[in-house]
Amino acid sequence: MSNMQNLYLLVPLAPLVGAIAAGLFGKVLGRNWSHRITILLVAVSFVASLMIFRDVMAGNIFNGTVYQWLTSGGTSFEVGFLIDRLTVVMMLVVTFVSLMVHIYTIGYMSEDAGYQRFFCYISLFTFSMLMLVMANNFVQLFFGWEAVGLVSYLLIGFWYDRPTAIYANLKAFLVNRVGDFGFLLGIGLVLMVFGTLQYDVVFANAASHANDIAPIPGVSWNLMTAICILLFIGAMGKSAQFPLHVWLPDSMEGPTPISALIHAATMVTAGIFMVARMSPLFELSDTALSFVMIIGAITALFMGFLGIIQNDIKRVVAYSTLSQLGYMTVALGASAYSVAIFHLMTHAFFKALLFLAAGSVIMAMHHDQDIRNMGGLRKYMPITWITALIGSLALIGTPFLSGFYSKESIIEAVKLSQLPGAGFAYFAVVAGVFVTAFYSFRMYFLVFHGKERFGLPEDRGQKTEDRKVISPVAAHSAPHDAHDDAHAHPSVLSLSKDEHHHGLAPGQKPHETPWVIWLPLVLLAIPSLVIGYFTIQPMLFGDYFREAIFVGHGHQAMAEMKEGFHGAFAMAIHGLTILPFWLALGGVATAWFFYLKRPDIPAAIKRRFNGIYTLLDNKYYFDRFNDWFFAGGARGASGFLWKFGDVKLIDGLMVNGTARLVGMLSGVVRRFQTGYIYHYAFSMIIGVFVLLTVRDWF
Repeated sequence: MSNMQNLYLLVPLAPLVGAIAAGLFGKVLGRNWSHRITILLVAVSFVASLMIFRDVMAGNIFNGTVYQWLTSGGTSFEVGFLIDRLTVVMMLVVTFVSLMVHIYTIGYMSEDAGYQRFFCYISLFTFSMLMLVMANNFVQLFFGWEAVGLVSYLLIGFWYDRPTAIYANLKAFLVNRVGDFGFLLGIGLVLMVFGTLQYDVVFANAASHANDIAPIPGVSWNLMTAICILLFIGAMGKSAQFPLHVWLPDSMEGPTPISALIHAATMVTAGIFMVARMSPLFELSDTALSFVMIIGAITALFMGFLGIIQNDIKRVVAYSTLSQLGYMTVALGASAYSVAIFHLMTHAFFKALLFLAAGSVIMAMHHDQDIRNMGGLRKYMPITWITALIGSLALIGTPFLSGFYSKESIIEAVKLSQLPGAGFAYFAVVAGVFVTAFYSFRMYFLVFHGKERFGLPEDRGQKTEDRKVISPVAAHSAPHDAHDDAHAHPSVLSLSKDEHHHGLAPGQKPHETPWVIWLPLVLLAIPSLVIGYFTIQPMLFGDYFREAIFVGHGHQAMAEMKEGFHGAFAMAIHGLTILPFWLALGGVATAWFFYLKRPDIPAAIKRRFNGIYTLLDNKYYFDRFNDWFFAGGARGASGFLWKFGDVKLIDGLMVNGTARLVGMLSGVVRRFQTGYIYHYAFSMIIGVFVLLTVRDWF
């Protein structure tokens, strides 16, 4: 095996070794050595990724098998790596963000009893994601896909003594199983048609099957359409697209570091990466691309609306993630795969920054997450304030910042798309600019500016009138321990001000968090500022993805965008004059006016449009529908099967009924077994008579 192949193996195996060390030997190693080893090995993975990036940029691409797992019926199941320019982008993003989260965790989880276990989980999560993005075949892709889902289940339910956390991780696990079922069917269809699970072979032969009919009984779908939609259903679950988005906001039950890791660079971006990797298949089906675009547009706009009414600081950022994932999905549907990956990269930095900044605020507020209990934190937390401002400006697409280049490119690509549904998608992503700016700076102004609303007896624990029970499980939540992230899960019954112990004590003031907390914020703020400016030219309009992403001749949006591109600086200057910039500016100004100057206006709007507020507060009733239809339906069906199928049919009829029937027959037969010879002789005479009579009839 060559030196470079050893380096390829080092990238995923280093975090795996760290996870094993912290997980199996954490008690022996202790807290300090557990985090030292895991951080060092993730840093090794990041440095190795940088070296591989340099090698790939020199023109060296690797596609080969590392280990053959098994062969069945002529089909090989292998562990293999595809190292190209798309892969190394994901490797760098995953390892860098993971490294920042590992460092941040030292401070955030310092007092938690599960310290070593948490480092084990996040290192294992990093390993799983790297195996996913480095795969060169569908088997390894599916392994990484399921592994990140499993570890996310463990992380969301990290505080397993909280019923709300267990409810949230079970919800995430089950919703992802729905998407993964479609994903597995798509992989099975690929194997049935192509006879292999290797990317290169499937992609090379895809065009020859472009007009085939899918071998699915009862339907006459185009083969490529069926494969792509089934694969995308998997992406809908993993990347939280409508209607499989419901798990992601509840995943805030996990500690803040894992919220950043799941929502920024890893699990939720797996679906975006997968569709970009499958571009040779998706380009053969306009129907599938339109489906992808419309689903993304619905997610981008309508999940953004939900962010407007959230009062939990982490949930605001979570709904922002949902909306931005919708933007990426819209770009995929417009065949702008490189733009989707570009936004994935920029979003990873500023969204991880926002989550970690939210965690810094939560720590300073003694684990109070309600933004209505904050205000004026700018003077107490200057580093957190400036980094959160940078992240917010990048998120709303401020010219010259990273988010501007990727978001504006998505809007332009959708505008140029000719696919059915592009008109609605364009409206959704443009309207979403105002919505994003409004809810982002609503949070920013309420947290860092205005009146100080913390440390006052009359404020602590109040303003929870919006919290409602949506789960019979969550309603029985035990009091949170000292290390919890939250007031309570929104599905918990409202708590009075004397029933919880979160928040600053009367007269107490917040302060800036330790360097292990703010250093990752600063390191993430730097790429949030500049990486878009320096990478847009090669990634979107150069030949960076020339061998990794395929775009068909009928989809010319990117080609038309290239003709109008005159450099990053010129694009930013032009961005100051176009509609999205003014919509973003309008969103910021509206948030400032509503929440700093006239806070009575939002309350009046809420009263005036209480029906709409109720709809948003109940998240379009998706959770209630799922609880009633799917969970309730499953419980009803199981109750029917138990009472009728088990009790009456199996036990009552088949088991006990059979026993009773045998008993009845035995009772009848017993009457003929008397032991008297004359009874038997009489029976023989009767039998002969019957036989002679029957013979005469025929």
